Amino acid sequence: MNSIAAKGPLALAPHSVEVYFGTCTENNNSLGIHQATLNLQTGKLSEIGLAYKMPDPTFIEIHPNSKFLYAVSEQTPGYVYAFVIDPKTKKLRFLNKATSKGNGPCHLCISPNGRFLVVSNYINGSVGLIPININGRLAKCTSAHQHAGSSLHPSRQNGPHCHSANISPDGRFVYVADLGLDKLMIYELDHDSGKLMPNIQAEVSIKPGAGPRHLCFGANGKFLYVINELDSSILSFARATLSGVLSQLQIVSTLPKGFSGISYCAEIKIHPNGKFLYGSNRGHDSLAIYKISPKKGTLTLLGFELRGINTPRNFNIDPTGRYCVVANQAASTVQVFKINTKTGLLRPVKQTTRLHKPVCVRFLK
Repeated sequence: MNSIAAKGPLALAPHSVEVYFGTCTENNNSLGIHQATLNLQTGKLSEIGLAYKMPDPTFIEIHPNSKFLYAVSEQTPGYVYAFVIDPKTKKLRFLNKATSKGNGPCHLCISPNGRFLVVSNYINGSVGLIPININGRLAKCTSAHQHAGSSLHPSRQNGPHCHSANISPDGRFVYVADLGLDKLMIYELDHDSGKLMPNIQAEVSIKPGAGPRHLCFGANGKFLYVINELDSSILSFARATLSGVLSQLQIVSTLPKGFSGISYCAEIKIHPNGKFLYGSNRGHDSLAIYKISPKKGTLTLLGFELRGINTPRNFNIDPTGRYCVVANQAASTVQVFKINTKTGLLRPVKQTTRLHKPVCVRFLK
């Protein structure tokens, strides 16, 4: 991230931040991981360039120390790639790769201490734990769990499909959203042994046909929010931070009243100030915007943003909380929005950036 070093008591805000994009490399129109610079004064993106050529890096994640980047290769068999981020050019240098212990890996999460990476394999419905060495290289997978079962949807839920696995802010628990089973699986992460073990509450069942996809934590981990792909809803849970146990609080729709078309959810994010939550709709082609109750953890709908949005597979909010960058997969565009930090509402920046099938957005902190 480009910034000016402060010499007085007040640090100057950064002028820009580096953005990385994971893509689908279908028909070779997108070559791999791409990179650009977001101007934090104007909201404009620089020209997007290739950071590293590789097959189907559909989900990427950056190490907490900002030195390394990791990417899935969403193929069969699945792999996770490790890279060093060049401090000057921001390009990527390949370190090594490790098997994901499954097929079609679609999500990564790195523990807060940077020691472990959890990878979700969508096709066969498994989750794996991979240690990260001090030099950023990936070790061999030390723990893997294969899920089993099915749920209501005849084609999307005829078997397990792990769509994401998120580590709690304290690094002690892993919550896996299995779209195929309509369940959240909960594991304890043993940092000494490098193992994932079923928690005292090993799973939480969700309404049949809902299809849990992604999740995020609110209020220092006291609340957990799950976006359901198939029935376009968001679940709110209270989370016992000591035991990891979840208690459902609320379910809200991500669609406006009266909407009768076909739509599927994708991503869910909370603003850095903790006041607002956003969820993406593909079909309605929007971001649903909610206000978060700081005490209850419940959601109140504020509205929808549709301008410049087309099949938003993924989006992310820059570390300063000023801008939201949306990856429009079907439209092959990237749209930037200015965030009103008082109201949570969005305003599109007057720039449309082309990128073939963007599916993941990550910022270098």
